[in-house]
Amino acid sequence: MTIDDVTQIMSSGLYTIVITAAPVLLVSLAIGLIVSIFQTVTSIQEQTLTFVPKLLGIFAALILLGHWMLNNMVDYLTSLWTDFSLYIR
Repeated sequence: MTIDDVTQIMSSGLYTIVITAAPVLLVSLAIGLIVSIFQTVTSIQEQTLTFVPKLLGIFAALILLGHWMLNNMVDYLTSLWTDFSLYIR
């Protein structure tokens, strides 16, 4: 196993992490932005107001995209295990 192999494994692992986590993070970001704009317009300065909408939005995103996210992770791990004999040389 060479440095190039390790670099490729780490690169594809980090790419898989970013692609898998991005939808949930973007949903949380969008809900936080919408709630903060609402707070600014209505002059409500409650710090805990964003918690429940973000929680519901993340839960909905996980329900809708959970299957795709799990398939991404399984595909990455399957590719690691199928190439395992190449890595132990």
